Amino acid sequence: MTAVTCLPLVRDEAWLPVEETAQVGRIRRTATSLAERLGFTATRTAEIGLAATEIGTNLHKHAQQGVVLIRSVRGVEDSAVEIVALDHGPGISDLALAWADGHSTTGTLGVGLGTVARIATSCAMSSRPGVGTALVARFAPVLDWAPEWGEERAAGVTRPISGEDVCGDAYAFCRSADRMTLMMCDGSGHGPLAAAASDAAVRLFRDQPFLPPDQLVALLHKELRGTRGGAVAVADIDLVARTVRFCGLGNIAAAVLGDGRKTGMISVPGVAGHQARTIRTFDYALPEKAVVVLHSDGLTERWGPGLGSDLITDPPVLVAAALLRDAGVRKDDACVLVARPA
Repeated sequence: MTAVTCLPLVRDEAWLPVEETAQVGRIRRTATSLAERLGFTATRTAEIGLAATEIGTNLHKHAQQGVVLIRSVRGVEDSAVEIVALDHGPGISDLALAWADGHSTTGTLGVGLGTVARIATSCAMSSRPGVGTALVARFAPVLDWAPEWGEERAAGVTRPISGEDVCGDAYAFCRSADRMTLMMCDGSGHGPLAAAASDAAVRLFRDQPFLPPDQLVALLHKELRGTRGGAVAVADIDLVARTVRFCGLGNIAAAVLGDGRKTGMISVPGVAGHQARTIRTFDYALPEKAVVVLHSDGLTERWGPGLGSDLITDPPVLVAAALLRDAGVRKDDACVLVARPA
């Protein structure tokens, strides 16, 4: 039987702005509280607190419109704390120098990153001059941790509308040796009821991720009856044939980015759980080194391959975070899912 991986499970715990000194302390407390809930040792929790303080202090002193996302990353037997930091500063021209201890990059993220890199199990950064910087640091219980789910080829980021604690948008993905399947649901409205619809979609998808996309969307439509419903989309990526079969119902945007072009994928009108007159699939080519992106309408579609991240080399979570930073300008729940098929 072909092995199927639907891990890790990621929960975006808190988005925290960094506009004054007191907010750095909140970042540290949020990160260490999460580490304690995940059962980390006191020593490792303290290390995570130090790294969180360095990241928050960096943003407060040297960045513009800095924000930190604290996330939990869970497998069947292990877990990690992840910190994503974003800013709208002038960017860093020399990333290698920025990792050096004691180096300061005035006006952007850059002080204390050597400390963060030593403490983190994994760490990466992306920066574009005139656009901003994005950093992700993951902290497992031990430094030499190897995730049970292997290499991560997809990652998503969610952000609730201002005033809500939960996001009504959700995503999931699964992969096998020759396929990847992505799913996104934008629950109608905002808050817990929208989140309940999206959570129902995620549960169904994870039970049978490799059905044909139109069959999955039809099942999602049936599953979401009795909820607020929402927009849903499924992208089935064939890693051998290098194709993407896409089926969308409602306003989930999707695109293939490759060869310097953005090819949009078509969703048909409707609301899963309420109205689905037509459910159709469309096929698209998947160029070498291409990236597949799905996002909810909390982001504008006016973005292209030149977004503030390196599509070819950056981890998918950094691409998703940079896209949310640069295109997430609407007052709405927002969700981005990025896959880089091997």
